[in-house]
Amino acid sequence: MQRRLAVVTGGSRGIGAATARMLAGSAWNVLLTYHSDDAAARVVVGDCRASGAWADAIALDVSDESAVESAFAALPDDAGPLRGLVNNAGIVAPTATVAELRADRIRRVLEVNVLGSLLCSREAVLRMSTDRGGAGGAVVNVSSRAAVLGAPGEYVDYAASKAALDAVTRGLAVETAEQGIRVNSVRLGLIDTEIHARNGEPTRLARLAPAVPMGRPGTTAEAAAAICWLLDDASSYTTGAVLDVAGGR
Repeated sequence: MQRRLAVVTGGSRGIGAATARMLAGSAWNVLLTYHSDDAAARVVVGDCRASGAWADAIALDVSDESAVESAFAALPDDAGPLRGLVNNAGIVAPTATVAELRADRIRRVLEVNVLGSLLCSREAVLRMSTDRGGAGGAVVNVSSRAAVLGAPGEYVDYAASKAALDAVTRGLAVETAEQGIRVNSVRLGLIDTEIHARNGEPTRLARLAPAVPMGRPGTTAEAAAAICWLLDDASSYTTGAVLDVAGGR
C-alpha cells in the first residue's frame, strides 16, 4: 500500500514529535516543521525513517504566509500524495492576567496559533480537495481545554486563540466536506510535556493534576493516538468534531 504524506507542524518535540513517530509507524510519510531546534527535529526524522517512512523536516514560522506557501509548494512527489495535516504548532506566553497583557504578546499568540493554522490549512486544502484534483484527506487542529475553561489568571489570550481554532475546525469542516476533506479538533487537557518548564512553571503539572478527575496528566502518546485516529480512515465519518482528551477535566 502506498504511503500517504502528512505534514505535522511543530513536530520537533512534545505532542508533535510523538504524532510524527506514531504516523511513521502506521503507513504514513511525514514532513514535520519546526521553529528553531534543528537538532531535535533531525532526531525525530531519524526515528521516522527507522520505521520505514519517508521523512524530512523544515524550519518554518507558520505565521509567515510566503514561507508557508513555499513549504507546501516544495513537497516532493516521491513522498506520496498529501492526505493529512496536523496543525500542532502553537505558543503560549508566560502566566499573566489580562490586566498585564501587552499587544505584542497577544498579537504573536494569535499569529502563530490562529493565523498559522489557517495558512497551513489553506495550502493543504488546495492540494487535498477533490475539486482541485486531490485525493481528499484530513486536517486535525490541536486545540486545548483552555478554550472552554478560559485559563483565568494564566493565559486568557492563549485560551482565546484555541477557541478561535475550534471555530476554524467547524467552519472548515462544513466548507470542505464535499471535497473529500475531514476537519476535526483534538482538545487537549493537561499533558506531560516540557512546555510547562519552558514557560517558567515546572511545577504546573503537579499543581493542577488533583483537579483532573483521572488524577494525572496525560502523556504525549495518548495525545498522539487521538490525533492519529482522526487522521486515519477509521474515523471516516467524523468531521467538524472536537474530541476532548483531558482526563475528564
